[in-house]
Amino acid sequence: MIQLLRWLLVLALALFTGKLFSKIKLPSILGWLIIGMIFGPHALGLMPDSILTAGWYKTVIMWMQCAFGLMLGTELVWKELKTYGKGLIITTLTQSLGTFCFITIVFGIAFLAAGVPVFLAFIFGGIALATAPAPALSIVNEFHAKGPVTSTLLPMAVLDDIVAIIVFFTVNSVVASSVSGGTVPLYMIPVMVLLPVIIGLVTGLPAGRLLSRGCGRGQTLIVLLCGITLTAGIGWFINTKILSGITLNYMLMGVSFSAVFTNMVDKERLEEITDYFHPVLAVSLLAAIVDLGAPLNYHLILGAGSYTVLYIAARGAGKYFGARFGAKATKMPETVQKYLGLTLLPHSGVSLVFTGIACATLASQPALVGILQGTIAAAAVINEIIAVIAAKKGFELAGEIEKVQIKKS
Repeated sequence: MIQLLRWLLVLALALFTGKLFSKIKLPSILGWLIIGMIFGPHALGLMPDSILTAGWYKTVIMWMQCAFGLMLGTELVWKELKTYGKGLIITTLTQSLGTFCFITIVFGIAFLAAGVPVFLAFIFGGIALATAPAPALSIVNEFHAKGPVTSTLLPMAVLDDIVAIIVFFTVNSVVASSVSGGTVPLYMIPVMVLLPVIIGLVTGLPAGRLLSRGCGRGQTLIVLLCGITLTAGIGWFINTKILSGITLNYMLMGVSFSAVFTNMVDKERLEEITDYFHPVLAVSLLAAIVDLGAPLNYHLILGAGSYTVLYIAARGAGKYFGARFGAKATKMPETVQKYLGLTLLPHSGVSLVFTGIACATLASQPALVGILQGTIAAAAVINEIIAVIAAKKGFELAGEIEKVQIKKS
């Protein structure tokens, strides 16, 4: 009970701080992240490791990750996705695989010069290509961003997650063949991608039938909450009882679950459903961002070395120019070409998860673990603050926040 009260207090403080940040025209998420860091285990400790590792806390965050997947899934309307065509897929690949290649080359050169094994550069590349969707989603949710950049970003966040899983675990498995340590077998990689989608399909079909009947707010919320709980519960059971040691992506489960019912209801009903669910989504994003900030150690900013600076700069360049190249090659709108890359910079949650897995693979080589952990942990703190501001600026420059504000005034 005391742990729960501490967590709720931190959420309340984060909510209040977020409102203060919004008054000075900064995204609320920046306040949420900072509160997470201040009250996490590396600072004041109101949310110590005993809370972050507690079973009840992990279960709640797991549920909320599944819940904010609905923000992405409800954008995956098949009729609209067909209009994006190859542009969306090609741009996703150029910004993700482009980042992987660029980081790998940059760190390969740096490690050759420093006498560090070059295979570590591939791990850095595998970690760097991933994008954390929650920060950008929270900005879209807070400022009601709408336009070509937003419409491209939302489905791309799903595809980017899939590409990241495939590339990182492939690289990690190959590297593991030359060093001791556990890893995910190559045959499990498609399972990790497809299984969350299948789980969402199974639970989304009955939910879609119920939601298509046009029930009221209370009944709609009951169907959604029960559907999310069932989806996350099945995922948890498979994770813990069947595929021990393999972590499925709960956000992808939520995306798949909601994408199914999204394509089973008409446009007006879908708008009604998303409106009813908005308060739950807002709380889920708040909790997810605070959870993202809590493990970040702000002390690492002072100890950030040349590898950290190189990582942040190279990853930013890879994401921005990779997205710009793909969008221009496929003749996407000019605002997408110029500003989509800025919205893809948030990274820390995914990077820390991938880093933990990679460090387990490199456990027999502590010197390499030290380089990897120190670089990514420091980059996670610094990059996330920069990335949140850059993402909001990207939406502003694209005119997708300004347009809404003009309409309201």
